[in-house]
Amino acid sequence: MAEATPIVRNFGQAHGREIREVMLRSADGGIEGSVIELGAAVRDVQVRRADGCLQRVVLGLNSAADYAAHSPHMGAIAGRFGNRIRGGRFVLDGVPYQLALNENGRTALHGGGATGFGKTAWSLLHADGASATLALHSPDGDNGYPGAMTVTCRITLAPPRTLRIELWATSDQPTIVNLCHHSYFNLDGSADILDHALTIAADVYAPVDVALIPSGALELVADTPLDFRSQRRLRAPSMVPARLGIDNTFILRRQELSALGASGYRLAHAATLSSHQSGLAMACWTTEPALQVYDGHKLAVPVAGLGGVIYGACAGLALEPQHVPDSPNLPQFPSTVLRPGQVYRQITEYRFQHI
Repeated sequence: MAEATPIVRNFGQAHGREIREVMLRSADGGIEGSVIELGAAVRDVQVRRADGCLQRVVLGLNSAADYAAHSPHMGAIAGRFGNRIRGGRFVLDGVPYQLALNENGRTALHGGGATGFGKTAWSLLHADGASATLALHSPDGDNGYPGAMTVTCRITLAPPRTLRIELWATSDQPTIVNLCHHSYFNLDGSADILDHALTIAADVYAPVDVALIPSGALELVADTPLDFRSQRRLRAPSMVPARLGIDNTFILRRQELSALGASGYRLAHAATLSSHQSGLAMACWTTEPALQVYDGHKLAVPVAGLGGVIYGACAGLALEPQHVPDSPNLPQFPSTVLRPGQVYRQITEYRFQHI
């Protein structure tokens, strides 16, 4: 079968260069959307409902300039180290490193500085009708990280109704890496996602301090408002604490596994989000050990998004497979060190279905 001709268009200017958008559609027409070079971001995803109509399921913006100025990592690949590192400091092989601080002057968030992977222009390497492959070179010392790193991201819309994110990274020196995909999901177009139902395949979570840095301990979700072991609405019980909402890391059980073709990689069920209003559910499956869940309570985007919608608090839910935040300083958690000759690899699928 001949490869489909990709549709690529100019999406505007950012960081002094043209940003391109690639239009994608699964072979069976069950899911379609687009990807932009800025941040390797998934800009749009629409899923065909049981009634045959398309339902938009992610938040997105309308120009490269809007993404550069206003996007809270919307649909982007966060890195070189997604999430937070306390004080932007870590020690690797006895050598201390200081990263750029970009959150209240006390943490490095999603790579640190103003040029983390989610804020940088990637390069489109290849596209066909259903997938786009992008790459990024991060030089030695970029935002304080050691080692020159090459990152590749392949985004695929696959039957039936699946958004697949595949990531690779290599480095010429020992470094740390923790990439994550940062779409905000809303399955029915409501003003907020608080009436969506959520299940998380985790019995424990990582408690955090006021800076949202894990203490290093683990606590049971049982008898807390973070207990999503059984499906329940995000709206109730009240968030923890109410003034902050949900921005927590859950340690996945990795009991329910799914093989990805002949690749040898086994994806674990991480979470399922559903909306009875649209009749859609989305199951997140991943190779990663943990899941960051953020209910978007700080969202306040000053420009219109897709369809002219203004995104306010809780307009979308981020389900971010990754390693535990600050894990370079918490040796009890799985290592995020990448050494020369090794390949970092992550696969995450968001699988949509009718309910």
